[in-house]
Amino acid sequence: MPDTQFANTPPRFKGKVITDELAGSITRVEELAYILKISEVMTHEVKTLRPQDTMRNVMDALREYRISGVPIIDESKNLIGLVSTEDLIKCLANQDIDKCVQEYMTTDLVTVNSFDHLTEALKLFAKTKLGRLPVLGVKGELAGILTKGDVTYGMLRALEHDYQEEEVRKYRASHLFEDIESTRTSLILRYDIQRYNFTNGGAASSNIKRALVRLGANQQLARRVGIAIYEAEMNLIIHTTNGGSIHVEIEPQQISAYIWDEGPGIKDVNLAMQPGYSTATEEIRELGFGAGMGLSNISRCVDEMELNSDIGKGTHLTLKFFLKGEDIMGEGHLNKKENGNDA
Repeated sequence: MPDTQFANTPPRFKGKVITDELAGSITRVEELAYILKISEVMTHEVKTLRPQDTMRNVMDALREYRISGVPIIDESKNLIGLVSTEDLIKCLANQDIDKCVQEYMTTDLVTVNSFDHLTEALKLFAKTKLGRLPVLGVKGELAGILTKGDVTYGMLRALEHDYQEEEVRKYRASHLFEDIESTRTSLILRYDIQRYNFTNGGAASSNIKRALVRLGANQQLARRVGIAIYEAEMNLIIHTTNGGSIHVEIEPQQISAYIWDEGPGIKDVNLAMQPGYSTATEEIRELGFGAGMGLSNISRCVDEMELNSDIGKGTHLTLKFFLKGEDIMGEGHLNKKENGNDA
């Protein structure tokens, strides 16, 4: 049965424009975390050991390769444990340097997937205080390892990547609104999102953000839209029955996003808006998703948010971004120049 409490009067939530001066600002680093995949920044060639190896082998590996941890694999090359510098120190304190690795390795592992976005790894780093995370491939095999150093280096490389070519694309796209004569010009982007398709998770939001930048949106606006759409996109992947759709309508003075699905619906919308609340299954949580911050993160990025959900029928989410001043795209910039107000 539909949840009649919200069926006729969908709640509205007012977000705030996030500035770089605020503690919660959407920085360039945060933006990259929503774009880069873990596979793009992780260390692919990983030194591994077997459980029957000794802690002396661990000490030699840490010293030779200048690493802080060694994944332990079985005969089938499946990840079964991890030995860190801390484990080695404990071993040395016990004078057990020739004991087998399996006696000191950590088996309760926190892992990430190679196809996850970097933001998922950053959440785990912050939550667990770990210095490294084993990375699993599509089939669950050990694909690499991710350290905080890998994150920093990967972001630096991304900042340098393909700058000149992107500038050319931005120049072509930014004239789109100015070159078309109409009473009201809109560009509509449509994306179909499949349930549990984590491999392509975040692709739609990344493409939307890139399109906005090329159309002339400033970085702060593009980041706000990109992060809001990313969270909505991941909700479609995680919580729906058959996935859903994302439509984004771009106009010079407004951006509207419409996200809907035919999933199970949200029983209590107000409760769902609370940070940390999640209905994700244990399976999804084991994959590192379902932290319950999606709707909360969306609300802080948008100017207006409307959420309508019927139990057994689905959920419809509308997001609005109102463009003023420097945010105005296309002919908005042209009008400013004609009025002599171009800064």
